Amino acid sequence: MFRNLVAWFRRKREARAAAVMFERKVIVDFNEEGISAAYPDGVTQAIAWSAVECLAIVTNDSGPWDTDVWWLIEGKETRCAYPQGATGDSAALEEYQRRFPGFSDIAVIEAMGSTSNARFVCWERSAQLQTYQAGEKPRPLA
Repeated sequence: MFRNLVAWFRRKREARAAAVMFERKVIVDFNEEGISAAYPDGVTQAIAWSAVECLAIVTNDSGPWDTDVWWLIEGKETRCAYPQGATGDSAALEEYQRRFPGFSDIAVIEAMGSTSNARFVCWERSAQLQTYQAGEKPRPLA
C-alpha cells in the first residue's frame, strides 16, 4: 500500500511540474494598444485596451496539481485569457493597476486565496468600483 501511495504522489508531482512548465510557456505581452497571450501551440489571444469591458480572475478546484488560476481580459467581442504564472503576468498586473481606475486589489487577494470554482471581478467598465480609506464607511454610488 505504501508503494502505491508513493507512486500516486510521484504521478501528481510530475503532473504539477508539467502544469508549471505550461504556465511559464504562455507569454503575456502588452503595449500602449493592448495585451496578448501567446500559447506554446502557436495560438495568440489579444485584445485592445479600448475594448476591455471586464478584468476577472477565474479559479477552479484543480490545484495544486493543475492550472487553477486564470486571468480573463474580456471585451464585447473578444477576450484574452492566460494562466497565473505565465511569463509576464506580474508586469501585466501592474499595468492593470495603472491603467484601470478602481481596479480591485481586494478581488485579486481573494482570488489568490480561493481553492474553489469561482469568478472574481477586478474591474468592470459598466460598474464604478469605489475604494475606501482605512476606517471610511462605504457610501452609495451617486
